[in-house]
Amino acid sequence: LEARLSAGAAPAEIAALSREYSELKPVVTQIAAYRQSLDDLAEAEAMLSDPEMKALAEEELPRLKAAIPEQEQALRLALLPKDVADARPAILEIRPGTGGEEASLFAGDLARMYQRHAERMGWRFEILEQQLSDLGGIKEFTAHVQGEGVFARLKYEAGTHRVQRVPETEAGGRIHTSAATVAVLP
Repeated sequence: LEARLSAGAAPAEIAALSREYSELKPVVTQIAAYRQSLDDLAEAEAMLSDPEMKALAEEELPRLKAAIPEQEQALRLALLPKDVADARPAILEIRPGTGGEEASLFAGDLARMYQRHAERMGWRFEILEQQLSDLGGIKEFTAHVQGEGVFARLKYEAGTHRVQRVPETEAGGRIHTSAATVAVLP
């Protein structure tokens, strides 16, 4: 892929090649690191027979032996098939659940949290629809989030989120449980 990209592929082909290259590059990097660790381990074991290098080899062997299982696990993870939607942008929808006005305040907190997270990640966060409650919470919230690996990162946020806290709406200081649902669609 590197050779085809540097050889000057057709413009239509460059995008597809670049996408495939960016998907395979982390796997190739993991394989190279794993092979290097195996080579380093073999070298250290060979140095055990050299009296001058034996102390250095004995010092390095435990570190090298400990690193190999970690690299094998990282390689296994890198080889897992990717979800085809992982690279796509996401639609994020938040709705308050049980808990009345406090739930809408919690939904607003979630919306602001996701918006700040998107800013930190360098993603584009566009609010498509938002209905505010009387106290500044959210009755309904929909946003379009664009950037690199957005759906891959946000898809695990889908579901019901729950909070237990003393709400701003509580005069007696009692703890209330509120919930909000989050939907993440590619």
